[in-house]
Amino acid sequence: MIIIGEKINGFIPQTLAAIEAKDESYIRAIATSQALSHADYLDICAGVAPELERETMEWLIGLVQDETDTPLCLDSSDVELLLAMMQLVKKPGLLNSVSLEIVDTATGATKCDVVYPAIADTQWGVVALTCDNNGIPDDPQIKCEIACKMIEQAQAAGIAPERIYIDPLVTTLATKQDSLVNFTEGIRLIRQQYPTVHFTSGLSNISYGMPFRKAINMQFLSLAMAAGMDSAIMDPTSPDMQATLHATVALLGNDDFCMEYLTAYREGLFEKK
Repeated sequence: MIIIGEKINGFIPQTLAAIEAKDESYIRAIATSQALSHADYLDICAGVAPELERETMEWLIGLVQDETDTPLCLDSSDVELLLAMMQLVKKPGLLNSVSLEIVDTATGATKCDVVYPAIADTQWGVVALTCDNNGIPDDPQIKCEIACKMIEQAQAAGIAPERIYIDPLVTTLATKQDSLVNFTEGIRLIRQQYPTVHFTSGLSNISYGMPFRKAINMQFLSLAMAAGMDSAIMDPTSPDMQATLHATVALLGNDDFCMEYLTAYREGLFEKK
Protein backbone atom coordinates (compact mmCIF):
# COMPACT_ATOMS: atom_id res chain seq x y z
CA MET A 1 0.00 0.00 0.00
CA ILE A 2 1.12 3.50 -0.88
CA ILE A 3 0.23 5.78 2.03
CA ILE A 4 -0.48 9.47 1.45
CA GLY A 5 -0.46 11.19 4.84
CA GLU A 6 -3.59 13.33 5.20
CA LYS A 7 -2.91 15.47 8.28
CA ILE A 8 -1.41 18.64 6.71
CA ASN A 9 -4.78 19.74 5.43
CA GLY A 10 -6.58 22.96 6.28
CA PHE A 11 -9.94 21.20 6.02
CA ILE A 12 -9.02 19.44 9.27
CA PRO A 13 -10.05 21.88 12.05
CA GLN A 14 -6.96 21.43 14.22
CA THR A 15 -4.65 21.88 11.25
CA LEU A 16 -6.58 24.94 10.06
CA ALA A 17 -6.21 26.48 13.51
CA ALA A 18 -2.45 25.92 13.31
CA ILE A 19 -2.31 27.43 9.82
CA GLU A 20 -4.25 30.52 10.89
CA ALA A 21 -2.05 30.93 13.97
CA LYS A 22 1.11 30.28 11.93
CA ASP A 23 1.96 27.56 14.44
CA GLU A 24 5.18 26.24 12.91
CA SER A 25 5.81 23.72 15.66
CA TYR A 26 2.48 21.96 15.09
CA ILE A 27 2.98 21.69 11.32
CA ARG A 28 6.53 20.42 11.80
CA ALA A 29 5.36 17.88 14.36
CA ILE A 30 2.62 16.36 12.19
CA ALA A 31 4.98 16.26 9.21
CA THR A 32 7.57 14.36 11.26
CA SER A 33 5.06 12.00 12.89
CA GLN A 34 3.59 10.99 9.53
CA ALA A 35 7.03 10.45 8.02
CA LEU A 36 8.05 8.28 10.98
CA SER A 37 4.82 6.32 10.49
CA HIS A 38 6.00 5.35 7.01
CA ALA A 39 3.92 7.69 4.88
CA ASP A 40 5.11 7.47 1.28
CA TYR A 41 3.85 10.98 0.52
CA LEU A 42 2.67 13.89 2.64
CA ASP A 43 -0.45 15.59 1.32
CA ILE A 44 -0.31 19.39 1.61
CA CYS A 45 -3.63 21.21 1.29
CA ALA A 46 -4.04 24.80 2.47
CA GLY A 47 -7.81 24.70 2.98
CA VAL A 48 -8.01 28.50 3.17
CA ALA A 49 -9.66 31.24 1.12
CA PRO A 50 -8.43 31.37 -2.50
CA GLU A 51 -6.65 34.70 -2.01
CA LEU A 52 -4.57 33.16 0.80
CA GLU A 53 -3.91 29.78 -0.75
CA ARG A 54 -0.65 30.54 -2.57
CA GLU A 55 1.17 32.08 0.40
CA THR A 56 -0.17 29.35 2.70
CA MET A 57 1.01 26.57 0.40
CA GLU A 58 4.44 28.19 0.11
CA TRP A 59 4.67 28.39 3.91
CA LEU A 60 3.59 24.79 4.42
CA ILE A 61 5.92 23.42 1.76
CA GLY A 62 8.87 25.24 3.28
CA LEU A 63 8.16 23.97 6.79
CA VAL A 64 7.59 20.37 5.74
CA GLN A 65 10.67 20.19 3.56
CA ASP A 66 12.75 21.53 6.45
CA GLU A 67 11.58 18.58 8.57
CA THR A 68 11.54 15.60 6.22
CA ASP A 69 12.55 14.46 2.77
CA THR A 70 9.34 12.45 2.32
CA PRO A 71 7.90 13.33 -1.12
CA LEU A 72 4.95 15.71 -1.17
CA CYS A 73 1.47 15.40 -2.61
CA LEU A 74 0.41 18.93 -3.53
CA ASP A 75 -3.33 19.23 -3.10
CA SER A 76 -5.48 21.98 -4.61
CA SER A 77 -8.43 22.40 -6.95
CA ASP A 78 -6.44 25.19 -8.67
CA VAL A 79 -4.26 23.40 -11.22
CA GLU A 80 -2.30 26.54 -12.11
CA LEU A 81 -1.36 26.87 -8.43
CA LEU A 82 -0.24 23.24 -8.37
CA LEU A 83 2.11 23.84 -11.27
CA ALA A 84 3.52 26.94 -9.59
CA MET A 85 4.08 25.07 -6.31
CA MET A 86 5.91 22.28 -8.14
CA GLN A 87 8.80 24.68 -8.60
CA LEU A 88 9.30 24.88 -4.82
CA VAL A 89 9.49 21.14 -4.27
CA LYS A 90 12.85 19.41 -3.96
CA LYS A 91 11.90 16.01 -5.37
CA PRO A 92 9.08 14.69 -7.57
CA GLY A 93 5.86 13.75 -5.81
CA LEU A 94 2.17 13.79 -6.67
CA LEU A 95 -0.21 16.47 -7.88
CA ASN A 96 -3.67 16.14 -6.36
CA SER A 97 -5.59 16.50 -8.62
CA VAL A 98 -6.80 16.51 -12.21
CA SER A 99 -10.17 15.64 -13.71
CA LEU A 100 -12.21 16.21 -16.85
CA GLU A 101 -13.62 19.43 -15.40
CA ILE A 102 -13.30 22.28 -17.91
CA VAL A 103 -11.10 25.17 -16.76
CA ASP A 104 -11.20 27.26 -19.95
CA THR A 105 -14.64 27.59 -21.47
CA ALA A 106 -13.26 29.32 -24.57
CA THR A 107 -11.10 26.36 -25.56
CA GLY A 108 -12.80 23.56 -23.65
CA ALA A 109 -9.51 22.73 -21.94
CA THR A 110 -9.80 20.48 -18.89
CA LYS A 111 -7.59 20.19 -15.84
CA CYS A 112 -5.83 17.29 -17.56
CA ASP A 113 -5.06 19.52 -20.55
CA VAL A 114 -3.30 21.97 -18.23
CA VAL A 115 -1.36 19.55 -16.04
CA TYR A 116 -0.30 16.72 -18.33
CA PRO A 117 2.00 18.74 -20.63
CA ALA A 118 3.73 20.25 -17.56
CA ILE A 119 4.59 16.89 -15.98
CA ALA A 120 5.06 14.75 -19.09
CA ASP A 121 8.86 14.89 -19.03
CA THR A 122 9.17 14.67 -15.25
CA GLN A 123 8.82 11.92 -12.65
CA TRP A 124 5.75 13.48 -11.05
CA GLY A 125 2.63 11.41 -10.59
CA VAL A 126 -0.94 12.64 -10.54
CA VAL A 127 -4.17 11.89 -8.70
CA ALA A 128 -7.01 11.76 -11.21
CA LEU A 129 -10.59 12.19 -10.01
CA THR A 130 -13.45 10.49 -11.85
CA CYS A 131 -15.55 13.60 -12.33
CA ASP A 132 -16.31 16.15 -15.01
CA ASN A 133 -18.57 19.16 -15.40
CA ASN A 134 -21.55 16.94 -14.70
CA GLY A 135 -20.24 16.30 -11.20
CA ILE A 136 -19.38 13.06 -9.45
CA PRO A 137 -21.09 10.06 -11.03
CA ASP A 138 -22.51 7.21 -8.96
CA ASP A 139 -22.61 4.82 -11.90
CA PRO A 140 -19.41 2.67 -11.96
CA GLN A 141 -19.51 2.52 -15.75
CA ILE A 142 -19.37 6.32 -15.99
CA LYS A 143 -16.54 6.38 -13.45
CA CYS A 144 -14.72 3.93 -15.71
CA GLU A 145 -15.36 5.96 -18.85
CA ILE A 146 -14.01 9.14 -17.26
CA ALA A 147 -10.96 7.33 -15.87
CA CYS A 148 -10.17 5.73 -19.22
CA LYS A 149 -10.37 9.08 -21.00
CA MET A 150 -7.90 10.58 -18.50
CA ILE A 151 -5.53 7.63 -18.79
CA GLU A 152 -5.67 7.67 -22.59
CA GLN A 153 -4.96 11.39 -22.62
CA ALA A 154 -2.05 10.86 -20.23
CA GLN A 155 -0.57 8.14 -22.42
CA ALA A 156 -0.83 10.44 -25.44
CA ALA A 157 1.26 12.95 -23.46
CA GLY A 158 3.86 10.29 -22.61
CA ILE A 159 2.64 9.63 -19.06
CA ALA A 160 2.47 5.93 -18.22
CA PRO A 161 -0.50 4.52 -16.27
CA GLU A 162 1.84 3.69 -13.38
CA ARG A 163 2.16 7.42 -12.71
CA ILE A 164 -1.61 7.86 -12.37
CA TYR A 165 -3.57 7.40 -9.15
CA ILE A 166 -7.24 7.08 -10.03
CA ASP A 167 -9.61 8.22 -7.28
CA PRO A 168 -13.07 6.79 -8.08
CA LEU A 169 -14.54 9.27 -5.57
CA VAL A 170 -16.44 7.32 -2.96
CA THR A 171 -19.58 9.13 -1.80
CA THR A 172 -20.76 9.30 1.80
CA LEU A 173 -22.47 6.23 3.16
CA ALA A 174 -24.97 8.45 4.98
CA THR A 175 -26.43 9.60 1.67
CA LYS A 176 -25.62 6.68 -0.67
CA GLN A 177 -26.02 3.19 0.76
CA ASP A 178 -24.30 1.65 -2.28
CA SER A 179 -21.32 4.03 -2.19
CA LEU A 180 -18.78 1.28 -1.47
CA VAL A 181 -20.30 -1.06 -4.06
CA ASN A 182 -20.09 1.61 -6.77
CA PHE A 183 -16.53 2.50 -5.74
CA THR A 184 -15.22 -1.07 -5.85
CA GLU A 185 -17.06 -1.88 -9.07
CA GLY A 186 -15.46 1.21 -10.62
CA ILE A 187 -12.04 -0.12 -9.62
CA ARG A 188 -12.83 -3.51 -11.14
CA LEU A 189 -13.93 -2.05 -14.47
CA ILE A 190 -10.95 0.30 -14.77
CA ARG A 191 -8.45 -2.37 -13.68
CA GLN A 192 -9.67 -4.65 -16.46
CA GLN A 193 -8.46 -2.13 -19.02
CA TYR A 194 -5.45 -0.67 -17.21
CA PRO A 195 -3.92 -3.24 -14.86
CA THR A 196 -0.94 -1.07 -13.84
CA VAL A 197 -2.79 2.09 -12.86
CA HIS A 198 -2.95 2.92 -9.14
CA PHE A 199 -6.11 3.52 -7.13
CA THR A 200 -6.42 5.82 -4.14
CA SER A 201 -9.10 7.43 -1.99
CA GLY A 202 -9.61 9.88 0.83
CA LEU A 203 -10.80 7.22 3.28
CA SER A 204 -12.71 9.43 5.68
CA ASN A 205 -15.07 10.76 2.99
CA ILE A 206 -17.23 7.65 3.20
CA SER A 207 -18.02 8.10 6.91
CA TYR A 208 -18.93 11.80 6.89
CA GLY A 209 -22.05 12.42 8.97
CA MET A 210 -21.95 9.01 10.64
CA PRO A 211 -21.23 8.18 14.30
CA PHE A 212 -18.12 6.21 15.31
CA ARG A 213 -16.55 7.04 11.97
CA LYS A 214 -13.38 5.03 12.43
CA ALA A 215 -15.32 1.76 12.29
CA ILE A 216 -16.59 2.64 8.81
CA ASN A 217 -13.19 3.95 7.69
CA MET A 218 -11.43 0.77 8.81
CA GLN A 219 -13.86 -1.54 7.03
CA PHE A 220 -13.79 0.62 3.93
CA LEU A 221 -10.00 0.38 3.84
CA SER A 222 -10.09 -3.42 4.05
CA LEU A 223 -12.83 -3.90 1.48
CA ALA A 224 -11.34 -1.38 -0.97
CA MET A 225 -7.93 -3.02 -0.70
CA ALA A 226 -9.52 -6.39 -1.42
CA ALA A 227 -11.07 -4.81 -4.53
CA GLY A 228 -7.68 -3.56 -5.75
CA MET A 229 -7.09 -0.17 -4.14
CA ASP A 230 -3.33 0.09 -3.60
CA SER A 231 -3.06 3.58 -2.10
CA ALA A 232 -4.92 5.58 0.51
CA ILE A 233 -5.04 9.18 1.70
CA MET A 234 -5.17 8.43 5.42
CA ASP A 235 -3.78 9.19 8.86
CA PRO A 236 -0.66 7.01 9.11
CA THR A 237 -0.27 7.89 12.79
CA SER A 238 -3.55 6.15 13.66
CA PRO A 239 -2.88 2.77 15.30
CA ASP A 240 -6.33 1.54 14.21
CA MET A 241 -5.74 2.38 10.55
CA GLN A 242 -2.21 0.93 10.61
CA ALA A 243 -3.47 -2.30 12.16
CA THR A 244 -6.26 -2.55 9.60
CA LEU A 245 -3.90 -1.88 6.70
CA HIS A 246 -1.23 -4.40 7.72
CA ALA A 247 -3.76 -7.07 8.68
CA THR A 248 -5.48 -6.70 5.31
CA VAL A 249 -2.21 -6.94 3.37
CA ALA A 250 -1.43 -10.16 5.24
CA LEU A 251 -4.93 -11.62 4.81
CA LEU A 252 -4.80 -10.93 1.06
CA GLY A 253 -1.67 -13.06 0.81
CA ASN A 254 0.62 -10.15 0.02
CA ASP A 255 2.85 -10.36 3.10
CA ASP A 256 5.32 -13.26 3.02
CA PHE A 257 5.28 -15.05 6.38
CA CYS A 258 3.43 -11.97 7.77
CA MET A 259 6.79 -10.24 8.14
CA GLU A 260 5.46 -6.75 7.37
CA TYR A 261 2.67 -7.20 9.89
CA LEU A 262 5.07 -8.43 12.57
CA THR A 263 7.58 -5.65 11.85
CA ALA A 264 4.89 -2.97 12.08
CA TYR A 265 3.72 -4.47 15.37
CA ARG A 266 7.22 -4.46 16.82
CA GLU A 267 7.76 -0.87 15.70
CA GLY A 268 4.63 0.20 17.56
CA LEU A 269 2.67 1.33 14.49
CA PHE A 270 -0.40 -0.25 16.03
CA GLU A 271 -1.20 -0.91 19.62
CA LYS A 272 0.09 -4.00 21.37
CA LYS A 273 -2.66 -5.94 23.11
